[in-house]
Amino acid sequence: MFLGTYAPKLDDKGRLILPAKFRDELSHGVVLTRGQERCLYVFPEKEFERHVELIREAPLTSKAGRDFLRLFLSGASSEIPDKQFRVTIPPALREYAGLSRDLTVIGAGTRAEIWDTSSWESYYAEKEQSFSETEEEVIPGLF
Repeated sequence: MFLGTYAPKLDDKGRLILPAKFRDELSHGVVLTRGQERCLYVFPEKEFERHVELIREAPLTSKAGRDFLRLFLSGASSEIPDKQFRVTIPPALREYAGLSRDLTVIGAGTRAEIWDTSSWESYYAEKEQSFSETEEEVIPGLF
């Protein structure tokens, strides 16, 4: 499970050192793809395959399903971490997420997310207040 918040740097070659706590789950391979809110999703390969199978179950007649599948898969990049646990983030994905040198990597349960630090800080500032004031059941059965 991916948990926590980390602040790695993107090197000049577009590489990121994976947080130490994520390495066991990601050491055999990762899939990077476009995420929502202009971040990148980082999946272990098997988890990515599970998501693809779920998406493929959407009816072919569903325009939203086709659109989501196209964008999700067309941006996907399979990577194997090197001996220093670095992965290269392809230029198109760096551009999509607006990544600069300063990154924030967060754990999001079954995946990690890579954010440009300024984008993460803006997102967090916008959403934290409503999170702390939540009065209704957002996720059924959680609280």
